[in-house]
Amino acid sequence: MNRLAITRTRRGSPAPATAAVLARLLALTMTLLLTIAPRPAAAAEQVQIEHRGINLLAHLQLADGSSLADGALLMTHGTLAHGRMEIMATLQDLLAERGLNSLSITLSLGQSERRGMYDCTSLHDHRHSEAATEIALWYDWLAAQGAGPITLLGHSRGGAQTAEFAAAPNRDGGARQPAGAVLVAPAVWWPGKLADDYQRSHEKPLAPILARASELVEAGRGDEILENTDFVYCADARVTAATFIDWYSGSKAMDAPGSVAASQLPVLVVAGSDDTVVAELPERMQGVADGERVRFEVIDGAEHFFRDLYAEDLADLVEEFVAGL
Repeated sequence: MNRLAITRTRRGSPAPATAAVLARLLALTMTLLLTIAPRPAAAAEQVQIEHRGINLLAHLQLADGSSLADGALLMTHGTLAHGRMEIMATLQDLLAERGLNSLSITLSLGQSERRGMYDCTSLHDHRHSEAATEIALWYDWLAAQGAGPITLLGHSRGGAQTAEFAAAPNRDGGARQPAGAVLVAPAVWWPGKLADDYQRSHEKPLAPILARASELVEAGRGDEILENTDFVYCADARVTAATFIDWYSGSKAMDAPGSVAASQLPVLVVAGSDDTVVAELPERMQGVADGERVRFEVIDGAEHFFRDLYAEDLADLVEEFVAGL
């Protein structure tokens, strides 16, 4: 911003003539700002669908002057989070400013009309693997509303779950044709990673708990609750044996780069240079990103949640990617 030099009297106040000029300049500046300032994007509207007796929630945000016929991004959040967490809500606003519609879903995690972060004191009776099913349900909902090209987008664990869906969007016999997928700091996996992460986070080995949960599941007692069990970031949680197995037994479906390699869709993967949550992502994308079907971008200075101006950089990359589909 240019600085305006102000002539002052000995008492430190603007000279009379200069004060009048300043007042006119300020009035003109305010008029210009009101004229050129972008109109705020319409607030995201809550929508819901029913699935097996559970109401699933999502938030739909349309760009000014746009309709679903113009297309939409289907967005999935990260671990035990929700569709209105900061990165998702911010990104929806920024995408709307760029003329892009979006639907940010909240995975139910077994709860009807779930809102906010998952309460660690609640019973964990949900499946990591259920995400792909709910993404498919919301994809079908968008299609039923007459949505144009649907682009998938997922952050963190939601990025890996989105990549899993993108690799086989019609495994249930559907006829879905996503335009492409954007994976923002998606989760990675390899044999032994979950055990290492568990030891580092909870200072105890994963194997004994996993063995106990496996025994229960194999005995047909997967609904039995493991009390005072550390689970993800929840200490002393209550977790069903089947849930613990689903989240910690590990599979290639938890690895975004692997799913990207198995997909046929155009994919944009975005990493933050200062991301310590999935610090291995750049290395894991080597040999996967080809610069054509699979594009890999690193935003310098961004961490896992792409806060502040890094969110603008992320939105710019998404806009460019969608425009090229």
